[in-house]
Amino acid sequence: MTGLALIVAIGAQNAFVLRQGIRREHVGVVVVLCAVSDAVLILGGTAGIGALVSRFPAALDVLRWGGAAYLTWWAVRSFVSASRPSSLAAEAPRSKGSVIVTTLALTYLNPHVYLDTVVLVGSLANQHGPDARWVFAAGAVTGSVVWFSALGYGARALSGVLRSPRTWQTVDVVIGVMMLLLAVNLVRG
Repeated sequence: MTGLALIVAIGAQNAFVLRQGIRREHVGVVVVLCAVSDAVLILGGTAGIGALVSRFPAALDVLRWGGAAYLTWWAVRSFVSASRPSSLAAEAPRSKGSVIVTTLALTYLNPHVYLDTVVLVGSLANQHGPDARWVFAAGAVTGSVVWFSALGYGARALSGVLRSPRTWQTVDVVIGVMMLLLAVNLVRG
């Protein structure tokens, strides 16, 4: 659920997946690229953060507070976005190569993806101990696969509703509340 809460936040990557789903263009490629990228980053974060925490136990506290600050910032950003709702307009047709490049750029050139998947999910996973952290990471990876599949392929059926500014406003408010709740739970340890 934590992995899903972080992934569901509508940012540039998710908006692009949604746009491609609404347009019904190269949806499978986009979904696979996003899900595989998240899996690599989540598993890397779980492995890397685990090594860091075993050498420097205080690092987990630093990551916890940094993650809480980031989640709070994301919540505020969502609430600000909700105060100025806009619609999601479809883009002009794109080639498969252009879609691949855009998907990879929106994934790997976004510094927040590293905070979300590598640092935050990795640190949360490592709070579950050496063995259970991989179960947590597997759940986050599964959540990512489910989310990107549902987002990309579900966009076709919901394309009329998803173009409404009111829908985006509601989504932003829900995301803001979720991010604040996660930040509080992270601080409480």
